[in-house]
Amino acid sequence: MRTSLNTRTRTRHAGSAGEVFRAFLKLGLTSFGGPIAHLGYFRDAFVVRRKWIDENGYADLVALCQFLPGPASSQVGFSLGLLRGGPVGALAAWTAFTLPSAILLVLFAFGAYAFKGPIGGGLLHGLKVVAVAVVAQAVWGMARTLCPDRQRAGIALLAVLLMVFTAGSAGQIAAIVVGGLAGLWLCRAAPVDATGQLRFPVSRRGGAVMLVLFFSLLILLPAIRAGFPAQGLAMFDAFYRAGALVFGGGHVVLPLLEAEVVRPGWVGLDAFVAGYGAAQAVPGPLFTFGAYLGTVMGPEPNGIAGATIGLIGVFLPGLLLVVGALPFWDALRRRPMAQGAMRGTNAAVVGILGAALYHPVSTSAIMSPYDFALALFGFVLLTRWKTPPWIVVIVIAAGGAGLALL
Repeated sequence: MRTSLNTRTRTRHAGSAGEVFRAFLKLGLTSFGGPIAHLGYFRDAFVVRRKWIDENGYADLVALCQFLPGPASSQVGFSLGLLRGGPVGALAAWTAFTLPSAILLVLFAFGAYAFKGPIGGGLLHGLKVVAVAVVAQAVWGMARTLCPDRQRAGIALLAVLLMVFTAGSAGQIAAIVVGGLAGLWLCRAAPVDATGQLRFPVSRRGGAVMLVLFFSLLILLPAIRAGFPAQGLAMFDAFYRAGALVFGGGHVVLPLLEAEVVRPGWVGLDAFVAGYGAAQAVPGPLFTFGAYLGTVMGPEPNGIAGATIGLIGVFLPGLLLVVGALPFWDALRRRPMAQGAMRGTNAAVVGILGAALYHPVSTSAIMSPYDFALALFGFVLLTRWKTPPWIVVIVIAAGGAGLALL
């Protein structure tokens, strides 16, 4: 079977979970710069230096993870751990890459209550202004890449309209569905990229089980939640649904999580946007923002228990999907209809993120012309001067504290 490892490959790539954990822990502590930068770090560590996978295989794995919803860099890391150390290696890779940033954001969540007075309030406000610059950069970059023609630009504008006239997560789901359908119609003519092969230790039966589990949780969790109204279950459902619908990059989780935790009143809007700004200053995947939200959640469980629920809930769907898709990717990616639907979906998420740039990000952070100037300065630092995001966070947060003293 094509999806199973042959004897030679299995021998060459066999490794321990401890080896995988150590390799990814170093990356989890040092990988600043967002998912695109993470993929560069992974290539250097596992293609060039350790040779766990060849160049073509890595390129194809990246293509798969960018095709699927979920955190692409974490999905790539999880898959590399699976290749090197089997299921235990996959969990070791995810844990080591995710835990450092999750711990830092949980500590920030606990320490945020200590930010009082003009300077502390200014620092928190500066973090909200940072979020404006970061999301604006994401919209700008994604629009150039994912909406290069009139058809996809039109799909993005349609998604903005759906977000404006349909409140909550219903508008986001509608935008994704409509974008996919429009892509089937408008975006099938583009050439299909189908190079390389993926050979991972996942059978078609195992992949099918993971896909069934993914869709079962997505469909059944709301029904179970209705019958058993426990807050912990409601939180897990909210984070799982947000993680399951993130097409096009980690920043898209912002409007999805805002609909799930801010609108029901679980997390205040100011705390939400400040935490998103803080998430730009830590290494590792942006999805660890879920740990911060679980910590600051108003209703219990919160704190460490809430962080655990948020972290597992937001990551789980993407990891189930990538394991489920690995055995079928070679065949699926050659189908023009699948490629067209994905192009339309990616264009729609540009519109979703563009709508979120206005609300809640800008409406909660830009309170004066000074705030706007500070956000614009951060945007220029990110886009023209290519300043690392964590440095921009420090500069703009300090600027917020300075403005508070004026």
